[in-house]
Amino acid sequence: MNLLEFRHEKDQFFKSRNSPLKAAYRPAFTGLLYYPENVAMRFICHLEPDPTRAATVMQTSTGSQVVYERLGWVEFTVAETAARLAVFAPEGELEPQQVFVPFRDATSGQTTYSAGRYLEAHLTGNTVQLDFNVAYNPYCAYSDGWSCPIPPPENWLTVAIEAGEKTLAKLEAVPVQTGGDDD
Repeated sequence: MNLLEFRHEKDQFFKSRNSPLKAAYRPAFTGLLYYPENVAMRFICHLEPDPTRAATVMQTSTGSQVVYERLGWVEFTVAETAARLAVFAPEGELEPQQVFVPFRDATSGQTTYSAGRYLEAHLTGNTVQLDFNVAYNPYCAYSDGWSCPIPPPENWLTVAIEAGEKTLAKLEAVPVQTGGDDD
């Protein structure tokens, strides 16, 4: 699936009953906002393994905690600035093929969600494929009631990652009749 198809499917999901948007906001929803596709924001990185696979406790948007295992770190360069991110897997997952990369960057709170964004990257051996064009906001960016991990300080970048999902403009609520379980 190419990036435009991926974004179209995501927009369709956000219009659906299972959307993180409350029912009253869905009629005004016309689509998520994205940076234009940027091939320079795709990286093939070598994973520098964390030999301990340290358990990392991440705070969530609701004040609870969630535990991930830090598999290691990846390094890449954006706008002539070296960047390093820790990559994580769910606790106990022995041979993950995807890694979780929560991050904040210089766009956080400006054009992207203030708490940070997420990226799910492919892992093959010690190679991680980062594609920031598919970086996304957690559901807590769209509605209260979601519990989202907050990127740990080691994943706060000073450089701008101008790729992926942007902050959604404020939607106006439209009165809708629901069965009470939809919002």
